[in-house]
Amino acid sequence: MMPIAGAVGTIGVATIGLRVAGIAIPWFVLTTSGSAAQTGLVVAAELAPYVLTKAVGGPLVDRLGQRRVSIVADLLSAGLFALIPLLHRLDALPLGTLLAIVAAAGALRGPGDAAKHTMAPLVARRADVPLTRVTGLVSAVERSGGLVGPGLAAVLITVAGPPATVALTAACFALSALVVAGCVPATIAGSHHVPQEPEGYLTQLRQGWQFLVRDRLLFGLALMIAVTNLLDVAKASVLLPVWANQGGHGIGAIGLLLTCMAGAQVLTAALASWLGDRLPRRATYFIAFAIAGPPPFLVLGLDAGMTVTVVTYVVAGLASGFLNPILGAIIFERIPESMLGRVSAPVDALAWAGMPLGGLVAAALVTGFGLSPALLVCAGAYAIAVVVPAIGNHASFAPPPPLEDSRAAGDEPGGGMVEQDTDSPLRTS
Repeated sequence: MMPIAGAVGTIGVATIGLRVAGIAIPWFVLTTSGSAAQTGLVVAAELAPYVLTKAVGGPLVDRLGQRRVSIVADLLSAGLFALIPLLHRLDALPLGTLLAIVAAAGALRGPGDAAKHTMAPLVARRADVPLTRVTGLVSAVERSGGLVGPGLAAVLITVAGPPATVALTAACFALSALVVAGCVPATIAGSHHVPQEPEGYLTQLRQGWQFLVRDRLLFGLALMIAVTNLLDVAKASVLLPVWANQGGHGIGAIGLLLTCMAGAQVLTAALASWLGDRLPRRATYFIAFAIAGPPPFLVLGLDAGMTVTVVTYVVAGLASGFLNPILGAIIFERIPESMLGRVSAPVDALAWAGMPLGGLVAAALVTGFGLSPALLVCAGAYAIAVVVPAIGNHASFAPPPPLEDSRAAGDEPGGGMVEQDTDSPLRTS
């Protein structure tokens, strides 16, 4: 069980660091510049390289192995995040330098995150544990990081300031590398497939994207997640900070709302780990998305009051906690072990493709129409993105038949699935 603990633990530790940085860096830019546009630019500068390296880095994970890629990416990320408090202390952190640092960190996170998340099916298979149980544990720990991170960020920002707070992110990435090195053997998360005549990198990259496009369920899931992730980034990186700043709520309100949501997510993610094999996947997916998506935008846009807002975030968190365990299992069940890196990476890349635009879209909406209209527009867009794929579509999210059987029958991977226009083990709410 040690490899499972390592695979789950590294995601939890890294998530705490990322949640701290995800609040500290935008808050630093917003409070020092007063510009929603610059805040959105910093978010885009991290996410654009992240999506790009996700799109092209999948074969790297298959070639080098999850363990090695995760450790190297985490160690380099620790060094980059450590530069932020150091350069700020030396009064040498202009916006351009900050953009370069977060862009490099985002580029490293692409293959690093792919390596971390694709450890889950490997350790589950080796330990003969149901995949939904491991993806549920991953989601519960990830949500726990989201529970700890925002409150911790709010306290540290108040005490030490945003740049110094980012030092905790550097420490988390260093610890994450140590967890993988100490708990996950290379025999489990090393390279999986060394053919007699090694295929070229571009060939493997093309194989991954072709697999994704031909599997209509995977492709549809990734498309829908792309829309909802864009809206979630718009809310977290710009709309929520602007709401807190303009309304006089302060950084404490952001920490409170995100902590309440994450706490609720932990409970239902753990429940999904226990009950995941018995839940009706499709119904759980759409109901949870409908509850978790639009309401958090609506209560902010309607200025519903702090009590109503907190309750709404808790309910939304309870719903969204079910999503990632189910989505993770759906996606990993459809990918052969030897292709985990080259297929899961483009799934993530497509699902995250809109995220670099999230902050910029939010900034444009706030600048052009004001905060409340921007929030209401996002709520409506979220509802459409969730409801449209469900209309007239009765596809099951059940595991596909073994890949060998499909090919023997002359089918391409996923060819028997009903088309689905549509969030990720990747990121939801």
